[in-house]
Amino acid sequence: MIVLLAQTGLPAWAPWFTLGVLGLVFYLMAFTRVPPDVALIGGVVLLFLAGILTAKEAVGGMANEGMLTVGALFVVAAGIVETGAVLWISTRLFGRPRTMLGALCRLVFPTMTLSAFMNNTPLVAMLIPAVSDWVKKNRMRASKFMIPLSYAAILGGTCTLIGTSTNLVVQGLWIEHTKGPGLGMFTISWVGVPVAIVGGTFLLLAARWLLPDRKPPISIQDDPREYTIEMLVEPDSPLVGKTIEQAGLRHLERVYLAELDRDGMVFPAVSPEEKLRAGDRLVFVGIVDSIVDLQKVRGLVPATDQVFKLGGPRSARCLTEAVVSDSCPVVGKTIRDGRFRSMYGAAVIAVARNGERIRKKIGDIVLAPGDTLLLESSPSFEAQQRNSRDFYLVSSVEGSSPPRHERAPIALAILLLMVAAVTVSEAAGWPVTMFKAALAAAGLMIATRCVGMTAARRSVDWQVLLAIAASFGLSAALEKTGAAAQMISLLRLGQGSPWLALALIYLLTMVMTELITNNAAAALMFPFAMATAKGLGVDKLPFVIVVMIAASAGFATPIGYQTNLMVYGPGGYRFGDYVKIGAPMDLLVMAVALMLTPLFFPFHPS
Repeated sequence: MIVLLAQTGLPAWAPWFTLGVLGLVFYLMAFTRVPPDVALIGGVVLLFLAGILTAKEAVGGMANEGMLTVGALFVVAAGIVETGAVLWISTRLFGRPRTMLGALCRLVFPTMTLSAFMNNTPLVAMLIPAVSDWVKKNRMRASKFMIPLSYAAILGGTCTLIGTSTNLVVQGLWIEHTKGPGLGMFTISWVGVPVAIVGGTFLLLAARWLLPDRKPPISIQDDPREYTIEMLVEPDSPLVGKTIEQAGLRHLERVYLAELDRDGMVFPAVSPEEKLRAGDRLVFVGIVDSIVDLQKVRGLVPATDQVFKLGGPRSARCLTEAVVSDSCPVVGKTIRDGRFRSMYGAAVIAVARNGERIRKKIGDIVLAPGDTLLLESSPSFEAQQRNSRDFYLVSSVEGSSPPRHERAPIALAILLLMVAAVTVSEAAGWPVTMFKAALAAAGLMIATRCVGMTAARRSVDWQVLLAIAASFGLSAALEKTGAAAQMISLLRLGQGSPWLALALIYLLTMVMTELITNNAAAALMFPFAMATAKGLGVDKLPFVIVVMIAASAGFATPIGYQTNLMVYGPGGYRFGDYVKIGAPMDLLVMAVALMLTPLFFPFHPS
């Protein structure tokens, strides 16, 4: 270490200062509410101000290939969401199970498969609403399925290089360390696939007994703004010929089918076995979030013809809520006579009035002060009318743009091409890296209008990217000062036994993952793993593999992995629910990984 410090010109206290900063970052992330990106960036700033990191080293993570790949994959995932392709996938994969075990099988293994080829964090974000709807339609508890959704995505992410941002973070560090081409798309699969199969099987057997049967808190919240909306079954709708039950319109959350209007004949009590026909008008009553979900059903459109008279494609619009003021010029007039669309460039698709159901067609409703209107408009409507005296309050509804269903096949084709390009290029020896493939796929998503520029910008989670970039700076400081080697020496990892050292690296990485973020744990443990392998004089690849697996295998706490936190609310969970099923899962995955890693990646002398 003295030689290393002399070469870098750093003072003798540099390693200890670096470890102190590392400890402070751990504390802030594990025991305070300081966001991970703030804690990690703060640590890098301290190291830069102390002169341990140069400016180039401090911000070097922003140019790291692994971090940039994650950013590009966010845009790819946005294309899958914006086209409704994820709902198309979930409908065909999840189906209509008859038993709890069958439902878990339909959820766990398809999610694992998707997660192997898509970043698991955006995948879970996409599937949470789909799974919520699916369990409601099948009259099951979300608490039995949300943790399995998260765990299945985590397990699937360990199967390939692109399955999780953690693997890409380690890939970036490995490329910097070796100055080589990096790991292959399926290098980790030798260990990751058996881990996923064993973990998935455990979920099927244990979920029924170890997960609670609990209502999520969000399901009992009432919304006073109850809208009545009329939806039309389009002539070429895939719903034509399906029963109400088969179309998934029977058990919708916080919205119900009030009546069906067919050629002027009204059916007030619609049988679940009633088959839908083209041109059917369905009257739904529910809250705004439910109306947003109806907007995303392929083949259903608002029945008012005013929607189709608005300029531009529907996919470029959004839903906006506006409360009518007493000075609004259309008060006292019907929506049709008041020429609302011509005046404001927005179409009224539903009206809420003190929880009262308004039994009139949209155009015939006479507006009154205090009415809440649900409008289909351009995104600029909110800015234009925010300070208008015509409305008391104007706010856009997040995530309400209708999906670009006609582009779903294109989005799926781009995703498959991205995966195929990386896979085939590896076998053929072509220079197509995951970074290049992800950039090309993101560009194609935008070029083919599967996702608009605004949605593409919004899809990038800068908190995640900044946390990843900052973690590279901390990792660089650990290596530069020799702090990693010093820590390994103090811990005496392995005592000369590569297998024991491997087990200790796995255990430490897993504990860190449970306490802080998975990407930070991977980046911070990477130099320790490299120093351990170097000290033992063995190949470093087995240690890289266990860091990848262990950094993703955070099952025992909600903060162990981002997807665990994402399902916390929708599943109605408590902290102890994760410990109950996650601790056994941690130990099981660790046992399988430690058994298989030396088998497929032997401890060859370096």
